Amino acid sequence: MVAGAPPVTPEHVLQHRAPAPGYLCPLSANTYDVEFVEFEIRDYETGASVFKVSRPPGAPPVPKHIDPALEDQVRQVRYAFPEEFLRAQGIRTALKFKVGDEPVPDFRMIERHYFQGELLRSFDFNFGFCIPNSTNTWEAVYPMPENSPARIKALVASPYAHVSDSFYFSGQQLIMHNKAQYRYVPTGP
Repeated sequence: MVAGAPPVTPEHVLQHRAPAPGYLCPLSANTYDVEFVEFEIRDYETGASVFKVSRPPGAPPVPKHIDPALEDQVRQVRYAFPEEFLRAQGIRTALKFKVGDEPVPDFRMIERHYFQGELLRSFDFNFGFCIPNSTNTWEAVYPMPENSPARIKALVASPYAHVSDSFYFSGQQLIMHNKAQYRYVPTGP
């Protein structure tokens, strides 16, 4: 975030047509000490788990200040999904997160996905009010966009060219910004 720049709001990020350059808030913006504990993605139709990650019990929290050269290691995820994931009709995501000593009013996540200069899809989830020192779960089921055979071929042929920004807000205040890159592994001849 550039000093003197206007604050980043939900309305601002919903206008993005390309990935954000860098990170739009520092790690120290997470004044509510929101910490992600577990995340899983399942194919809604088959129930098959496509991705699951859990924070080890007792792991130290993410530091509020790190060398900018190391930020991607803390704030970016690289996913590898099977090619079939691109044909899924719907997916189910389950998120578990903790909140620190302060309540989080109007907790909201906006996630924007891009590929080759195009906005693929945008998700906007309202978690609502989170009480202090709580562990919360959020489950969402949503349809996947229909991908043409040409789009699937392009995504498989372009590892990590599909990228996303995840913005987390408390009301109008951006408190977290993370990124992800996606690779699709061919599964057939």
